[in-house]
Amino acid sequence: MRIARRFTTAGKDVYGTTEWTTRSSRISNSDGSTVFEMHDAQVPASWSQLATDIVVSKYFRKAGVPQLGADGRPLKDAAGKPVLGPERSVRQVAHRLAGCWRHWGEKFGYFTAKKDADAFYDELAHMLLNQMAAPNSPQWFNTGLNYAYGISGPAQGHWIADHKTGKVGLAKDAYTHPQPHACFIQGVKDDLVGEGGIMDLWTREARLFKYGSGTGTNFSNVRGENEQLSGGGRSSGLMSFLKIGDRAAGAIKSGGTTRRAAKMVCLDVNHPDIEKFVNWKVREEIKVAALVEGMKHLAPNQKELAEQFGLKLDYDFNGEAYYTVSGQNSNNSVRLSDEFMDAVEANGEWTLIRRTDGKVAKTLPAVDLWKQINEAAWHCADPGIQYDTTINAWH
Repeated sequence: MRIARRFTTAGKDVYGTTEWTTRSSRISNSDGSTVFEMHDAQVPASWSQLATDIVVSKYFRKAGVPQLGADGRPLKDAAGKPVLGPERSVRQVAHRLAGCWRHWGEKFGYFTAKKDADAFYDELAHMLLNQMAAPNSPQWFNTGLNYAYGISGPAQGHWIADHKTGKVGLAKDAYTHPQPHACFIQGVKDDLVGEGGIMDLWTREARLFKYGSGTGTNFSNVRGENEQLSGGGRSSGLMSFLKIGDRAAGAIKSGGTTRRAAKMVCLDVNHPDIEKFVNWKVREEIKVAALVEGMKHLAPNQKELAEQFGLKLDYDFNGEAYYTVSGQNSNNSVRLSDEFMDAVEANGEWTLIRRTDGKVAKTLPAVDLWKQINEAAWHCADPGIQYDTTINAWH
């Protein structure tokens, strides 16, 4: 590839043409407690405080980075080992991103000449420093940590492709081939503990959340409530397992200390548990209201205990009331077919189909289910709609 320069000049240091300043960044909870704080972070002078807070608190690497002295030389401890700590400058972040991208481009022979690689690096660094472009969050979190700082981390079960052989294998560590992708689509089998099954999915989701990525799964293969089990019992239903995944996602902040897990749950409109799925968050919102309003009418001894425990229940989405209920860690969507929409228009019947034997689990007016979907979305903004048939034929 030949890379033409648009914003930079060959031979001029892209960082030297940027005006720099130092700022403090502090992120607080609604009660005033400090979530994150850093002083003397180096940022481009053109950046707003909001831009500073986002990059410093979210995207600066927090550990494992060699620290530099006032003279720009690496600091060492009494034993002569490098002093490690966080990134402290946007320059470091821009370099590890643009430098890593350039490194892989050169490794795979993408550039026609060295001057093209130089231009590629400079142009990208310039755009990052001037807020003209930005990659997705997993790139900010993970890209260049090995390239710039030698951070590796233990292998986490990631798979990589060998471009020479075309074969895939397990990565030897976490950051030589990092996880820079924003979103993943994963499947799930109607199996409790087997590979590709329900419990295995929670492990795979956790791996993605840990490095800042999001994941979405259509759970329509999983049998519904009261369907037959191989051992002779009856299934507890899809909702009981979705609550496990919801709680697991809530316990893991994507990117470690950076943001909530990003999770989507989809279900076909003919699944036996579709009504419970549609109304899941509506029920939980009612529970939140009951908790919050009930808190206002506690007996004196209960109020005293609540104060003793520091228990506060309110309508804050990040508060304990919402944390107590389920269904708060995913975006839920129902997948609608043309057949369902035709049944709604014709005021016809709609059948819910068992996953184990394909028999009818329930028949109901299509309009009734359609109204449930719309009313639920009005109450709590979920479920979303995914059209399934014509849109895929067009795709």
